[in-house]
Amino acid sequence: MIRRLTLRENSAFSALFHVWRKPWTRQPGSPAACRFIHVEHPPVVPALTTSYAHGTSCTPLRCDTVAEALRRTVERWPDREAVIFLQDGVRKTFADFQRDVDQAAAGLLALGLTKGDRLGMWGPNTYEWVLVQFATAKAGIIQVSVNPAYQLQEVEFALRKVGCKAVVCPTEFKTQKYCDMLRKICPEIESSVPGDIRSARLPDLRSVIALDGRHPGMFTFKDVMQAGGSEHAQQLQELQKKIFFDDPINIQFTSGTTGTPKGATLSHHNIVNNAFFVGKRMGYTWMPVLRICVPVPLYHCFGSVGGGIVMAVHGATLVFPSAAYSGKANLAAMESERCTLIYGTPTMYVDMLSQPDLAQYDLSSVEWGIMAGSPCPADLVKKVISVMGVKGLTIGYGATENSPVTFLASPTDNMERKSETVGYVMDHLEAKIVNPASGAVVPLGTKGEIMVRGYCVMLEYWADQTKTREAITREGWYRTGDIGSLDEFGYCRIDGRSKDMIIRGGENIYPAEIEQFLHTHPNVMEAQVVGVPDSRMGEEVCACIKVANGQACTAEEIRAFCRGQIAHFKIPRYVVFMTAFPLTVTGKIQKHKLREEAERQLGLEEGK
Repeated sequence: MIRRLTLRENSAFSALFHVWRKPWTRQPGSPAACRFIHVEHPPVVPALTTSYAHGTSCTPLRCDTVAEALRRTVERWPDREAVIFLQDGVRKTFADFQRDVDQAAAGLLALGLTKGDRLGMWGPNTYEWVLVQFATAKAGIIQVSVNPAYQLQEVEFALRKVGCKAVVCPTEFKTQKYCDMLRKICPEIESSVPGDIRSARLPDLRSVIALDGRHPGMFTFKDVMQAGGSEHAQQLQELQKKIFFDDPINIQFTSGTTGTPKGATLSHHNIVNNAFFVGKRMGYTWMPVLRICVPVPLYHCFGSVGGGIVMAVHGATLVFPSAAYSGKANLAAMESERCTLIYGTPTMYVDMLSQPDLAQYDLSSVEWGIMAGSPCPADLVKKVISVMGVKGLTIGYGATENSPVTFLASPTDNMERKSETVGYVMDHLEAKIVNPASGAVVPLGTKGEIMVRGYCVMLEYWADQTKTREAITREGWYRTGDIGSLDEFGYCRIDGRSKDMIIRGGENIYPAEIEQFLHTHPNVMEAQVVGVPDSRMGEEVCACIKVANGQACTAEEIRAFCRGQIAHFKIPRYVVFMTAFPLTVTGKIQKHKLREEAERQLGLEEGK
């Protein structure tokens, strides 16, 4: 008879048993304890000993292109709704959407666009925006996301900087006259044959595609959808063998500290993986019903990656309440479409909470949500959870240059972590907090600059090696310019910004860009721009101006000078006039003191 050994009699198992029974203690200097946190689930063991976190994961990175990710989802859920645009009455299943994508991609090839060409998408949230996003990806064309609020100077700079060969836009939207602006930049359009524009100011531009109406020298979007023949469909199929996941596929413009926007260039690999791992952390991989209300703009990474690419990767149904943001339309969409998730910037959530008839809407289906795009006040997070009932609300943190999410809380985190941190590092990413002066990693809980490395870091700023080298170190670390700290579980707190960027309702605004423009006013001797607190927008733009000797000027004159010249969100809400600016001993302007003085003059310091 064979006698079985007991657990305690087996020496190997016995040793393991005693290890399990021991209470957990940190081993000083243990490599495992100081280098990584496993992020398949929210961290429950204090694993870090210094401000460096590597988000290890059992789930490998994906090697799909955008088109491959969509194809897999279409094969799995052909009859599931992919996108719904309520204002325009558009509903498309995944099978419908794939057919439209193939048709639009073939049409773009028929117009003469080729792999690597840049196409500017300029307009609000419409079905055609998402359709162009995936059609360009399938054709290997790089989509350039152009801010729909851009004025003449801004759009000309953006299109010229990246050499756009085509632009897609509506004729107009609200006060924006898109086709008129393009004609002002390129008067040659009206006398051109569609597809053969020859412009002095935009030498690369060949085609303008109007989403609605027919204009001289321009195609209509219907022309594009009808242009592709069988030979172009065949060409599209052959092209799939030549498109790789490391290819650039999207250029997103971010404001620059030098006063001009920079084109953050993202690859298929960047955005497909970011969308996948954001969804994985949120629980999209197991949710039986996934209907996301998307009020955030598509030209932002939040909308295009968190919305469009998440749809393709996870099979989510995207519900777009309106072409332009409307808090009331959001609530109505969540109720009528039984959305299970809501996206939004803090300002959007403030607007939804401020709707006088909020209590009349049935939001019981909305269990999860993401708040991101600007600093998220803890009280606002708590209010969204308690008043709107979004129990699984989380805060996300990142940057366009990081595709965009680098830290994200779990929907199952406790209230303190949800409201006071931006969560823990994403899968397969590294993050560290460093002393901005020395570059040394700081102790846990110590404030420093947040730096990120991994698959999410952009390829480059398009055609700007100098700015790329400033943003990304030789070792591959992206300098965020944000100040934060890590705790021993790997949760990150944002403490401020080392750069002077203003975040107004989710819009990133760099003062230098506005200052540069204000200096063109004949009566302005010197202009400095700072952000001041605002209960709704988070921050508002304040221009501090020294008027030229012998000249007079009013705040309204300054704002009028800006209208139609710079995007509406950059126009200063506040204008204060000063005779001198606070300076350091070396003559540099002390913006923190300038901000304090502006707040004092405006009477805002009490409301901080």
